[in-house]
Amino acid sequence: MEFRHLRYFLVLAEELHFGRAARRLSISQPPLSLNIQQLEASVGARLFTRSSKSVALTAAGLAFVPAARALLDQAAQAARHARDVGQGMAGSLAIGFAGTMLYSGLPGILERFQAQHPLLRLMLKELSSSEQLVELAHDRLDIGFVHTTRVPPELSQILVFSQALVGCLPAGHRLAQQATLSLRALQGEPFAVVSRAVSPDYHERILGICTDAGFHPEIRFELRHWLSVVSLVSQGMGVALVPAALSRSAMAGTVFVPLDRTTTPYDTHCLWKTARDNPALASFVKAVRDASAQPSG
Repeated sequence: MEFRHLRYFLVLAEELHFGRAARRLSISQPPLSLNIQQLEASVGARLFTRSSKSVALTAAGLAFVPAARALLDQAAQAARHARDVGQGMAGSLAIGFAGTMLYSGLPGILERFQAQHPLLRLMLKELSSSEQLVELAHDRLDIGFVHTTRVPPELSQILVFSQALVGCLPAGHRLAQQATLSLRALQGEPFAVVSRAVSPDYHERILGICTDAGFHPEIRFELRHWLSVVSLVSQGMGVALVPAALSRSAMAGTVFVPLDRTTTPYDTHCLWKTARDNPALASFVKAVRDASAQPSG
């Protein structure tokens, strides 16, 4: 049984006339008759009664009409889905992100991309940069947004966002009202940081910045998530140096103060496997490139 048999059957079932059905199908009557015979042999039942004056559906033919129509509809739907996936318009993408991306452009990228690709399913996973590298290596992520310069050679990357580090202080802190913050003034304060295991680049950056300012930070709290750091500071338990985008978190009880010195920007890169052949991924990478080309903030 082939799909053309089903198409021929349904047209003849509607016309109940070999001549009219053949004209609709743009074929002659003999091939139509042959295909109907082949279909009946495949089904194992007569689907039409024929006479010199009329053609009628048998009981088996009447029962076969909805099934044949459903088979053709399913085939058409499968073809449309395959075409959409092949064009990057359908399917799914697994996207990893570090928490600060919620405040530095990712929601806008996702919203615009989803509006243009409504059939594409986006699955987001909040993971540390190191965790994302592992997931990308094992093809459990299609793309990731990370804060690390330790990028394996098999990954392509786009610089998405650069931002400064700022002081995050409790609202009642003695330095909270300063226009700019001297790092040296934080000497002896209990620091909250994202742990080295989660974000080694950030951890080393904090140590380096404080060392350049002439002191070693007293790291009292090591946490897994950026918002945990900000939340702890809001409780008055410590201070932190965090990416500037987190000032948009608007968490009560915290104040974000620019530093009085220029530090190396805290960069966010979008990563994906260069060899990955996925049209949806290619479409998403283009959306990220377009967004990254726009002026920030």
